[in-house]
Amino acid sequence: MDIGLIHGIWTITLFVCFGGVVWWAYNKRQKPRFEEAANLIFADEPQAKAKQQEGDVSQ
Repeated sequence: MDIGLIHGIWTITLFVCFGGVVWWAYNKRQKPRFEEAANLIFADEPQAKAKQQEGDVSQ
């Protein structure tokens, strides 16, 4: 077993892993999960505005 064969096997292994990650990321079953994660940044926005308004009223 020479170094060229080891590099070839390693390249194929990494290519298969990359293909698996791409397949997982673009799978239709993952879309709702990714959309929810994308909108998490906006999840606390109304609460922050309400707390800010409460602080303005109490002053």
